[in-house]
Amino acid sequence: MSMVGLRRVVEPAGVLPQAAWRLDASPEIGPDETRIRVRRLNLDAASYRQLAEKHANNGDAIRAEVLDIVRTRGKMHNPVTGSGGMLIGVVEEVGPESPLAVKPGDLVATLVSLTLTPLAITDGLAGWDGLSEQVPAEGTAILFGRSIVGVLPDDLPPELALAVYDVCGAPALTDRIVRKYPDNPTVAVLGGAGKSGSLTLAAARRAGARTVAVVVNEKERDALLKAGLADHVAIADARDPVAVAEAVGEPADVTVVCVDVPGCEHGAILATANGGTVIFFSMATSFPAAALGAEGLAADVTMLIGNGYVPGHAEFAVDLLRQVPAVRALFEARIAAD
Repeated sequence: MSMVGLRRVVEPAGVLPQAAWRLDASPEIGPDETRIRVRRLNLDAASYRQLAEKHANNGDAIRAEVLDIVRTRGKMHNPVTGSGGMLIGVVEEVGPESPLAVKPGDLVATLVSLTLTPLAITDGLAGWDGLSEQVPAEGTAILFGRSIVGVLPDDLPPELALAVYDVCGAPALTDRIVRKYPDNPTVAVLGGAGKSGSLTLAAARRAGARTVAVVVNEKERDALLKAGLADHVAIADARDPVAVAEAVGEPADVTVVCVDVPGCEHGAILATANGGTVIFFSMATSFPAAALGAEGLAADVTMLIGNGYVPGHAEFAVDLLRQVPAVRALFEARIAAD
């Protein structure tokens, strides 16, 4: 069980690293661990939005709180959203008993959440203005034997690869679910213009689905229409169940929630046909609200938690990015805006 990082749990005792309040982030590694020299963090969208709204987009205050969270908890684990993100860096040392297929000098992305990754920041995040999800950083991170890590592809800029890896579970799981449905199912994606949303639309279409995207404003609608990733694009507030259902129209066979705000559970359920599937990829999801909402609506839907891991998910997402230029264009525009 040392492979899951129990030796790093400081408090409370007896829990796994993700559930722990505080981890030991010291750089000395155990025999099954790997140390990464951090180059860049990618805060997950829900966590960054919460911090930005709390501090009214004051970059200095956002940076200070991120530093405080990491210093206090030994990991980047937002106590409000319960989410973190991921990172890229260079492999510095690999323990003799580590099963990870990496070696010192490899430029890698961690494919596990920062909420369970021991992390120490050594530069005070001096290179980050606090106004983007991607965070230039120096420090160390520790991976366990059962962690997941990917060597960054040579043909993609690190910032682009990091953005794709951050959401790579969404398109892979969508592909798996869509292929279980016969006769070209309809897939609705709430938040279709975002990172996970655009990849999910591309995956659903490649799997043979008709695609519907729900976005929040005309700018996102126009971007998706130009990209051609959805057969229908509608504007609606994902927190308004009736508006979402009307935007989707004929109930979808599969609805995927990729928005980063709370309160979107009921709209997703209402927009899904009986016998259909709702996949929640947003870390802002309230699972009690989803379960009780489905019960209250007498909705016969299967609800899945997108856990961020499907075998081969990183390769699947990168392949989509390479094969669908419109997806790459959306990602590059987002990175440039940040």
